Amino acid sequence: MKKTWVALCVVAAAGAGGYWAYEANKYKLPGIVQDWKDPVQPNRAVVWQQGPAKAHATPPGGKSPPNIILIVADDLGYNDISLNGGGVAGGIVKTPNIDAIAREGTNFTTAYAANATCSPSRAAMMTGRYPTRFGFEYTAVPVEFAESVSHGEGIGPHKAIFHKDLITPDIPAYPDMGVPAKEVTIAEAVKAAGYHTLHIGKWHLGESPALQPHAQGFDESLAVLGGAAMFLPEDDADAVNAKLPWDRIDHFLWANLRHAVTFNGGKRFHPKGHMTDYFADEAIAAIAANKNRPFFLYLAFNAPHTPFQATRADYAKLPQIRDHKTRVYGAMIAQLDRRIGDVMAKLKELGIDDSTLVIFTSDNGGAWYTGIDNLNAPYRGWKATFFEGGIRTPFFMRWPGHLAPGSTRADATGHIDLFSTIAAAAGAKVPADRIVDSENILAGPAKRTALYWRSGDYRAVRAGDWKLQVTKRPEKARLYNLAVDPTERRDLSASEPQRVAELRAMIDAQNKGMAKPIWPGLVEAPVRIDVPQNAPWKDGQDYVYWTN
Repeated sequence: MKKTWVALCVVAAAGAGGYWAYEANKYKLPGIVQDWKDPVQPNRAVVWQQGPAKAHATPPGGKSPPNIILIVADDLGYNDISLNGGGVAGGIVKTPNIDAIAREGTNFTTAYAANATCSPSRAAMMTGRYPTRFGFEYTAVPVEFAESVSHGEGIGPHKAIFHKDLITPDIPAYPDMGVPAKEVTIAEAVKAAGYHTLHIGKWHLGESPALQPHAQGFDESLAVLGGAAMFLPEDDADAVNAKLPWDRIDHFLWANLRHAVTFNGGKRFHPKGHMTDYFADEAIAAIAANKNRPFFLYLAFNAPHTPFQATRADYAKLPQIRDHKTRVYGAMIAQLDRRIGDVMAKLKELGIDDSTLVIFTSDNGGAWYTGIDNLNAPYRGWKATFFEGGIRTPFFMRWPGHLAPGSTRADATGHIDLFSTIAAAAGAKVPADRIVDSENILAGPAKRTALYWRSGDYRAVRAGDWKLQVTKRPEKARLYNLAVDPTERRDLSASEPQRVAELRAMIDAQNKGMAKPIWPGLVEAPVRIDVPQNAPWKDGQDYVYWTN
């Protein structure tokens, strides 16, 4: 294997009794090696580039391009949004500021994530292409993470499978697992149209210098480059932590994550305070610095992804939630909503509210490993499944004067259409030298006939009102008519064999245009559809194996 970050982990372990010594030490190698290579520096101020002192006058009869803000939450459950009829802990936690984006604009009620996990979904958001078109099929993780979380993982008789045979010298180093530089990102497109481009928050699309945000079209980037980060140091006096003892992913995160960010690819340093507050504060500062020129801001909060950490003040506001982990999670949602409200208030304060297109979504559904039930109600399924609970996502757009307040759209759309929609609003060009799956939904419903999802042998298609899921483990086809059964309770595959065959053929035809994965899916892990990970196994529970 190449001399990579993964190999360095092996070398570091050798003196402590071998590569798998960290099995007895909560998997602490990756974080330790990263600290050795790039120790986290003390907090320092971020200085955003200042735009013009005055806004340029709009030419007579001309139109000023809008500012564009794309806000993405991380693992937000469909039912976490109170607008959707729910909210954490049976509606105790409300999300009035997120709700307001929909109420003051358009709520796309049939919107889908491009994948059921974060990294491929974000790749689609940035490129407007199915991530499988360019080999970004699986979430980017280090090889040792994949092996560690597969050890002993399973439910009842169903155990995780680690494909050690797929580890070859051709696997890219973890930092090189990302969106290839030859892809055109939405940041590159709008930058060419005169926008100042800003990224704040999670990236997870490559950590090597050529794949980081500032090399992929963003003028400035304040980033968590990987898939997650600590919101506060574990022992911070303001931190209320909730660990998930049943979840091996959670074990790995607590052992290896750091409370750290990087600015434009520089050295890591500690953010000031809780990560959600920090990202919101810096977004407000970046907006103020750019108020007099068109800007595109990709604001990618890492909340409410694990590890679960709330501030003491937010936790104290929810004494009526008795379960500790749910209370911490609810506090994180309340904090996220409040800080999104602060960002929206800044637009009004600066007088640029009416000239700003704001889009809100989540990268995928709520996760099964949280141990919190009903995160995606009323839909079945979780993150890492192609049931509606894994891929149906909040998708709101607010643009005064262009989108009618309180309007709704039921046409199937989602992440895949962000590229062309943002490009159209910005007056930017969509690449003509490649297949672009994205469509401009500001101009009306997308004209495509179907939406597709794929992760290894687990595949799905929605064509009209019909949705087919095909799995290898278990060997099964599941067919649903979403017009009459939107929560996927009645599998019609036995009574509709011809429709199953037609939709299978559509999946097969679409797969022929996809690329070989850049890195393999090393783990297949079972995920139950209707209960969280900490629920006891009972015979007859439905499940799928998710490949990553």
